Amino acid sequence: MMGCFGEGIRSFVNNRWLVFVAAMWIQSCAGIGYLFGSISPVIKSSLSYNQRQVSKLGVAKDLGDSVGFLTGTLCEILPLWGALLVGATMNFVGYGWVWLILSGRAPVLPLWAMCILIFVGTNGETYFNTAALVSCVQNFPKSRGPVVGILKGFAGLSGAILTQVYTLLHSPDHASLLFMVAVGPTMVIIALMFVVRPVGGHKQIRSSDGFNFSVIYSICVVLAVYLMGVMLVQDLVDLSQTIITIFTVILLVLLFIPIAIPVTLSFYREPKSPVEEALLPESKKLEAGKSEDDGQEVIFSEIEDEKPKDVDLLPALERQRRMAQLQAKLAQAAAEGAVRIKKRRPRRGEDFTLLEALIKADFWLIFSSFLLGSGSGLTVIDNLGQLSQSLGYDNTHVFVSMISIWNFLGRVGGGYISEKIVREYAYPRHATMAGAQVLMAFGHFFFAMGWPGAMYVGTLLVGVGYGAHWAIVPAAASELFGLKKFGVLYNFLTLANPAGSLVFSGVIASSIYDREAERQAHNAPHIYHSMMSSFSRFLYLGEPLKCHGAICFFLTFLIMSGFCIIAAVLSMILVYRTKIVYANLYGSSLQ
Repeated sequence: MMGCFGEGIRSFVNNRWLVFVAAMWIQSCAGIGYLFGSISPVIKSSLSYNQRQVSKLGVAKDLGDSVGFLTGTLCEILPLWGALLVGATMNFVGYGWVWLILSGRAPVLPLWAMCILIFVGTNGETYFNTAALVSCVQNFPKSRGPVVGILKGFAGLSGAILTQVYTLLHSPDHASLLFMVAVGPTMVIIALMFVVRPVGGHKQIRSSDGFNFSVIYSICVVLAVYLMGVMLVQDLVDLSQTIITIFTVILLVLLFIPIAIPVTLSFYREPKSPVEEALLPESKKLEAGKSEDDGQEVIFSEIEDEKPKDVDLLPALERQRRMAQLQAKLAQAAAEGAVRIKKRRPRRGEDFTLLEALIKADFWLIFSSFLLGSGSGLTVIDNLGQLSQSLGYDNTHVFVSMISIWNFLGRVGGGYISEKIVREYAYPRHATMAGAQVLMAFGHFFFAMGWPGAMYVGTLLVGVGYGAHWAIVPAAASELFGLKKFGVLYNFLTLANPAGSLVFSGVIASSIYDREAERQAHNAPHIYHSMMSSFSRFLYLGEPLKCHGAICFFLTFLIMSGFCIIAAVLSMILVYRTKIVYANLYGSSLQ
């Protein structure tokens, strides 16, 4: 009995589903950047910043959230627990120092120093994201879409989760939100950092995998619906602290339910079929002969030159047969000295280094489409507090939570739908992303119009569309450019996020907002107008200007809508270019 229990414990500790669930928990508190819509008004009022200064902090946050060159490199050098510890330390120091400043426990720093602190604190997220994605994509190489979608979905949902925990604290001091952001995620990461890692035997495909993913998807939907309901009730009804505590406990229970999957698999294991028993030894045998196989696969650059032009249009099995015949002929010719052998560059679908990927048009199509789509979505997230206030809403936390929930559903749904398209039709994932970008274009248009209820419709469309980007882009990059350097490739692609935010939020949105706020201030009553004329520069620097009405962001969101249409066109160009690649990768499974 004790022997069986000990075996169950060992199986549980090394279970890839335990790693997946732990990664979900890490991601549940890793999307700190999505709280910036709630944090920025606190910083703005406490330090008397204007909108342009707040936008600079937002750009620093976006850079921290996305600049991951060092992260990708460290994740290849350090064990993943070491990378997670580095990220937790950065999160604690960066946001902890900001909390000390806002609470009066530390002297106020200049704007550039505040930008550095925000950058350092948010950059910790890149370590959480990279460690979670790298370990789980390696543990579930045949289920990249669902894995990436669910993990990135929980990162998007973390804003709503942390907001609910903050509501439970019920602190009159708004700066305490920064304290929670600094301490809470750090504690979670330290508790789980030794669990999240690649584990052995992950190449086995069990019959229970499909059911387990269905359970996770169901929990995701229940979690999103529950949070939406709780948020609306708390906004419409003045609840007692006891009711808020009950709501938060139920939320934590929902987050803990997925642990039942590795427990069940470890202690109540299904009997293995003969096929499953044979899978692991076969994978080991393949890995043992990997260098030889890889050599046979990549050794002849002449294959690309010698193959008939129509061979890529053939069914996958016939194409493989023709290529094998051609390779055999070239091998014989090489042995006889008739052909010079040299290593060729990788083709799409094989393992690329970053430098090899950077010279591919498809890589830049992914980057450009991602920049326009996610950059415009991030502009909404960063300016959500000011946007809702300009349209007459007092409680900005509601919309921060709402867009976090829609962001979550967009990531989970984007991963699920794109996986369906790939598996059932062998069609590129970016077709799903083009649809998401069209949704975002409509969402930005609603924001621009400022109609009644536009905040609710806009957050829905932009949140879902923005979230889908984060499920589709990492999975597509791993398919087109391989898993070997996935961490570095992923962190390079995420640079599109702050690049878009730098232009869209830091330049376009903030400039238009401040210009309109100044115009409204100059149209105030005569006495106030005279004061503005005499001391306009002093007031501009020392007193935060506020803009009211849909006009504040009208032009900004019309521009964002146009950018999303361009992004959708770029995504469809990528679909056209990669149809053959996906047919070769997944076409054989349809036959």
